[in-house]
Amino acid sequence: MTSFEGLGSPSSSQTNKRTIGHRGIDPTGETTYKKTTSSALKGAIQLGITYTVGSLSQKPERDVLMQDFEVVESIFFPSEGSNLTPGHHHGDFRFKTYAPIAFRYFREMFGIRPDDYLYSLCNEPLIELSNSGASGSLFYVSSDDEFIIKTVQHKEAEFLQKLLPGYFMNLNQNKRTLLPKFYGLYCVQAGGKNIRIAVMNNLLPRAVPMHLKYDLKGSTYKRRASPKERTKSMPTYKDLDFMEDVPEGLMLENDHYNALCKTIQRDCLLLQSFKIMDYSLLAGIHNIDQAGEEASTAMPDQKRAQGQKPLYCTAMEAIQGEAKDTRITKDTLMGGIPARNSKGERLLIFIGIIDILQSYRFVKKLEHSWKALVYDGDTVSVHRPSFYADRFQKFMCNTVFKKALLRTSPLKKTRGGTVSNMRKANATGSDQAHVVVTAEPSQAETRGTGQPRGQDPGHVPSSIAVALSFEVEVSDDQGQLMQLKI
Repeated sequence: MTSFEGLGSPSSSQTNKRTIGHRGIDPTGETTYKKTTSSALKGAIQLGITYTVGSLSQKPERDVLMQDFEVVESIFFPSEGSNLTPGHHHGDFRFKTYAPIAFRYFREMFGIRPDDYLYSLCNEPLIELSNSGASGSLFYVSSDDEFIIKTVQHKEAEFLQKLLPGYFMNLNQNKRTLLPKFYGLYCVQAGGKNIRIAVMNNLLPRAVPMHLKYDLKGSTYKRRASPKERTKSMPTYKDLDFMEDVPEGLMLENDHYNALCKTIQRDCLLLQSFKIMDYSLLAGIHNIDQAGEEASTAMPDQKRAQGQKPLYCTAMEAIQGEAKDTRITKDTLMGGIPARNSKGERLLIFIGIIDILQSYRFVKKLEHSWKALVYDGDTVSVHRPSFYADRFQKFMCNTVFKKALLRTSPLKKTRGGTVSNMRKANATGSDQAHVVVTAEPSQAETRGTGQPRGQDPGHVPSSIAVALSFEVEVSDDQGQLMQLKI
């Protein structure tokens, strides 16, 4: 008799208290997925990845071929062990690896060595994320914060397999992307159930406390966090919440804003070409000023050397590629995009596009048609890919992110022309520059008459020379003022 001990145990199906999709809770309080306990699933994942990466290292390096995207390798793990697999207490299961050669190439492209991949995922127990959302998926994060493991549905896994050739082509052309970085696709078969998992980059590092988190689509139909979601310790808010909480948007430096919007535009064009829609921008906001000195100086886990971390894995790297500024600071190590809110508070933004495994098929077309009859069709999230991409870009680059503009004060009349009033330094300590511009006629234009020749009724000037004087007042983060006159 085969022993399951958590892997697809039949008894667990009768005792699950509540379920969301395939995710449930057993009587002991442990999470289950397709009637398999989370602890058993984590153990099977680590055993399977250890074997498949070790087996792959024995195969010679070569170019990726078209047939590599369709390869599926399988290995059986009996609980008593075999000549290829170790014994374990998780019950018999089969582990499948999809497109191993192709995903090895993807990992190498992002600088992930096989031993680093194994160390991150298999050296210590995986950490289950409690705030998994309403999708019914399970999420695990590696102990070093580098990778996310997510359970995916059969249709999503199938769609990802079809995407792989185009995904491969896009990464070769452009590594600077906010799209998910897929490092592996696997399947655990146990108790007659298939549990498919994808390994991806981790967008929101646990080492950096997030003060706000948003899932943004550019849609307004039912895009507000539910009362139940708001009771969580770290709720995920939505579009309408953002428009109420941050009506002025997040202020970015011009270079960062332009790089971000260009990256979003390129990513949306690719998603549109694959007829993908209903994706979101996941944004985590770390408020440096609110966190205080201790939290703002917290460093990520330094157990691994900096050079061994995946390339292009942070938000800043995703929009800029190789950083122009190579100075190492606590903020660059965190990897967030620096920004400010309307109060002038310093922020770090961690972002990425998620949920891209949704194609605009018949069911989605039918869903949109029905919602469009009842509601405004342009406000619902399910839409044709071209419209969805355009609306997504406009919302992100016009509402969510904005250029940090120089603040100017109202103009007032003066003797010599117009002068812009100088404001006092902002109490929040944000960097601001206030410019006073004075326009006065030059001495040459007033010589002999005591007044500008342009004001002499009998004289029509061929040109007017104007002298400009500038006064600049700058306040730094410590509130110190500096005045410059030009």
